[in-house]
Amino acid sequence: MRSVLSATLMAVAMSTAHAQMTPPSTPGTKPKSMTTVPIRPPLQKPEDTANAMAQAERLALQSDLAWVGQYNGAITGDVSERMVNAIKEFQKGRGGKPTGVLNPQERSVLADTARRRRENVGWKIVTEPATGARLGIPTKLVPQLTNDASGAKWSSPTGTIQVLLTRRKEASPTTAKLAEREKKEPAGRTIDYTVVKPDFFVLSGMQGLKKFYLRGTFRSDEVRILTILYDQATENTVEPAVIAMSSAFNAFPAGVQIGPPPRKTVEYSTGIVVSDDGAIVADRVATDECIALTIPGHGRADRIAEDKEHDLALLRIYGARALKPLNVAGNATKTALEVTGIADPQNQGGGTEVTSVKASIAQLGGGDDAALSPAPAAGFSGAAALDDDGRFAGIALLKPVQVAGAANATPPTQAALVPADTVRGFLKAHDVAASGGSTDARAAVVRVICVRK
Repeated sequence: MRSVLSATLMAVAMSTAHAQMTPPSTPGTKPKSMTTVPIRPPLQKPEDTANAMAQAERLALQSDLAWVGQYNGAITGDVSERMVNAIKEFQKGRGGKPTGVLNPQERSVLADTARRRRENVGWKIVTEPATGARLGIPTKLVPQLTNDASGAKWSSPTGTIQVLLTRRKEASPTTAKLAEREKKEPAGRTIDYTVVKPDFFVLSGMQGLKKFYLRGTFRSDEVRILTILYDQATENTVEPAVIAMSSAFNAFPAGVQIGPPPRKTVEYSTGIVVSDDGAIVADRVATDECIALTIPGHGRADRIAEDKEHDLALLRIYGARALKPLNVAGNATKTALEVTGIADPQNQGGGTEVTSVKASIAQLGGGDDAALSPAPAAGFSGAAALDDDGRFAGIALLKPVQVAGAANATPPTQAALVPADTVRGFLKAHDVAASGGSTDARAAVVRVICVRK
């Protein structure tokens, strides 16, 4: 009975529904056809479309909008009203409808325009050797680089544009205290924009006749500040790059690891012959733990001494003839140097050619290693550095900066110059005379090959 009742109620419900869906008919008239009106979902907001993108897409979009001069916020990938408005302004600028959502053609035009502008200013991400900080630098706008103990400076040939990375020690710093100090130093700064967060601060305004932008942060007692100075006549070119530089600035890269560089099965470096009887000064790290140490054309070498503090090694080859030692007794008097070494075979198609490259240091003298910029190619570690008068300045050592990431990623490289006095002290401690020899670095350098397990 229950099943029959259920079936009956279902049939009634279905017939009632059919009656409600079917319009009543009048005898002698044709029934009117039904017009179906689709129910449209509510339109999606531009913010919803942006949030549906992958984080990498949003970062690229913000970056491109900044490079075309429409977006002036932090490039974080976070969706904001400022980002949507920037999209609308870009669309209006092209005569399109400002929807806040880019169609494929608009996105392609934006990407191409931004790419050309990056190329026009020579945009590169670099590692500053002395600090390990990561910066974005418009290298065509500021091609000249100088370094000293307090940081680095990139500038245009006439000084109209300058990018400065400064570092200093300060007891118990806070971003609020740092910001107040920077507002007053140097004197004459006029501030028109300030942001102070617990982990960073930003200031911008006028410094004399130049516009400036400053971003600073600290870790423990180490303060690092990026300052961009530019003449007002250059602002249309510089200001898109300022946004990119601010967002790219990483004063204390989290991935930097302390420790030795990864070992290579076969490592190539450069050595300098310093005596007629086969003494060679070389890179300690590049010649460490070798099961075979070879100088092409001269045979096997022995490592007989090392200086762990300055990463120097003393090698010796026996029975070699016609050696041409370098005169390391002099002292360079100029900071512009010529670094002579033998690049890794991979960098020269398997070749063994001796080459020289230009580099510079901030100052000469003192017993500490100095930052050498730009860093020469792989294989140059242990190369000879002389000034243009042929006077010995020291030995160039390459020091990879270890950055967490893909296992097969090539780490960025920084270079240091072990000064001449330090090299001579090391040689003297091991009874190697530092007098005599020639100023012909090309004849005195040799390739050093270390084979490891």
